[in-house]
Amino acid sequence: MRTAATTQGPGRDRGATGATGKRFKTRHLSMMALGSAIGAGFFLGTGVAVSEAGPAVLVSYVLAALLAISVMYALAELAAALPSTGSFSTYAEAGIGRWAGFTVGWLYWFTLIMVLGMEITGAAGIFVNWFPAVPQWTVALVVVVVLGGVNLLAAGDFGEVEAWLAGIKVFTIIAFLAIGIGLVTGIIPGRPESVVDNVLGHGGWAPNGLAGIAVGLLAIITSFGGIEIVTIAAAESEEPQRAMGRAIRSVIWRILVFYVGSVILMICLLPWNSEEMRTNPFASVLDMAGIPAVGRIMEAVVFIALVSAFSANIYASSRMAYSLSARGMGARWLLGGAGVPTSAQGVPAEVSPGVRRADGIVGTLDDAPVDEDDVRSVVAHEGASGDLSRGRTPRRAVSVSIALALVSVGLNWWLPEALLGILLNAIGMSLLVVWLFVVVSQMRLHPTLVRDGTLAIRMPGWPWLGWLVLAGLGAIGVLMAWSPSGRPQLIGVAVLTALIAGLYTVRQHWGLRRAARD
Repeated sequence: MRTAATTQGPGRDRGATGATGKRFKTRHLSMMALGSAIGAGFFLGTGVAVSEAGPAVLVSYVLAALLAISVMYALAELAAALPSTGSFSTYAEAGIGRWAGFTVGWLYWFTLIMVLGMEITGAAGIFVNWFPAVPQWTVALVVVVVLGGVNLLAAGDFGEVEAWLAGIKVFTIIAFLAIGIGLVTGIIPGRPESVVDNVLGHGGWAPNGLAGIAVGLLAIITSFGGIEIVTIAAAESEEPQRAMGRAIRSVIWRILVFYVGSVILMICLLPWNSEEMRTNPFASVLDMAGIPAVGRIMEAVVFIALVSAFSANIYASSRMAYSLSARGMGARWLLGGAGVPTSAQGVPAEVSPGVRRADGIVGTLDDAPVDEDDVRSVVAHEGASGDLSRGRTPRRAVSVSIALALVSVGLNWWLPEALLGILLNAIGMSLLVVWLFVVVSQMRLHPTLVRDGTLAIRMPGWPWLGWLVLAGLGAIGVLMAWSPSGRPQLIGVAVLTALIAGLYTVRQHWGLRRAARD
């Protein structure tokens, strides 16, 4: 099962660069995961969720955090055992079938491309508020060029930049927690109401009942998106298994403390139905403590959060497109000037869209998972050829993401509001589709990895936790179907997923016809 090709894995040919220092370190992965999880949505959307559910939003946050952490453990188990640039797309291909890898991979890529436009538009808008004389398009262009250039650096250099950007956000949250605790305990004066009045004096603990908790859960769940980027980056780390294990363990408890701790402090210090809670709770708490220029400080933090997320999503989208292309599901050109990607036995990737076994046999039906004895062949195929296999940054894939980011900025400015709303609705909930594929893939691949003896991280509670997570995702889907605000998001992501799956079916049909003619 462990041939020379399969154990090499993607991006492991260090002889091309001769410098392992240009790869991600464990510290880079930990900070990237934290930075991706603490995005602009955390700073801007937390107060909105509290305003929907009242103090009981804490229940929503705990449920969302437990669900996100369970999914992250499932993904980390796979990433530590099978480091892959394609991450959950690769695992879906290996555990469910090529259609699943294609669908979830391109769904995620499309989501990130659209998100890039929103992030850069938001960052440019903040900058223009500071300097009104500067055209917004100029700011967007400069940020795209600068952060695009950062993404063209070696992985280790890019990781260092991302670690510093994430560090600023982490420092801000730690400072907020310290100041909030000071206000709650009375060490820092300035709290206008008692904690009891804020928590229970404005309609009680759950003023909007279970419906409010459900609405809060829908508003919160997507704020945990981004931590999956660390599993994409793990394939380019110095020691993937060790780095993945340390990164995931250090990140999980910090996310719980940052998210849940911040919400607890907000509930204790601000009335849940106040305008301050809905619009900018972080700034309101800091202003309560007498911090000068708090509005500008929070604007700067949100700006950094947006550009940091933009840079990380350029990375993730480029690597996902590269991986899909390396596995015969995208354009070969994205792999760089390395020629046609081949399997370990020299089977060209474009021969057929069928499943490729470790023995070089190409199947004609790819709607089934890879045989248990050949799980690693999918990952090996990804690293058989291309820039990453030679230790190089996939510059073509990065350049495409940069170019499409500029197009996405234009779409955010020029698209009719109704059409843009449809796209944004689909984007908001695509994370749940990714999570669904992650959990199913982990449940399918876990027995094989146990027999192989390669599990460095184990998802706790096997197998019942996986089924519980699937039930939780199903319950969220039901809540969305019954919610007037959630229903368009559910419909949008269902249509987008169906379109991508349909594209796979068409592509498979023409691929098989071409193979039959040849």
